[in-house]
Amino acid sequence: MTLNFDNYAAKGNEIINHLSFELDLPRDQAGRVMKAVLHGIRDRICPDENLNLLAQLPMFLKGVYVDGWKPGKSNRSQPHLRQFLDEIRLATRDGAPSGLGNDQLAKIRLQGVFKVLGHYIIPGELSDAIDGLPNTIKEFVQNAFDEAHIY
Repeated sequence: MTLNFDNYAAKGNEIINHLSFELDLPRDQAGRVMKAVLHGIRDRICPDENLNLLAQLPMFLKGVYVDGWKPGKSNRSQPHLRQFLDEIRLATRDGAPSGLGNDQLAKIRLQGVFKVLGHYIIPGELSDAIDGLPNTIKEFVQNAFDEAHIY
């Protein structure tokens, strides 16, 4: 198998442009939102689900997904929605506005992320990962997923 980094870069730009358009945010903010959402999910699902989801991601998103990952460390002991949303907000700030100001806006942004992810990965894999989330977070994410008409 040949590694074609130009194709990976092109696909990465396609995804981030798609997300930027969907979220109506600049590319850098859209990228931070995608990364924060993926990390929020990643840090709360079991290792098997992480590997199943990771296997489905395009190369660009694989890199985003594993950036800073410590597989032995998990936030599964923090099952509350408020902590999940606060972590995503904190991760997206990075010295700039996050675009996730309140819970309703966060839900809209999550919908946009899932809508875009649904174009690039098998929806069943993402729904399996979501099923592995703690209940309060799972309900919120499934609601956003449902309203994006992907689930």
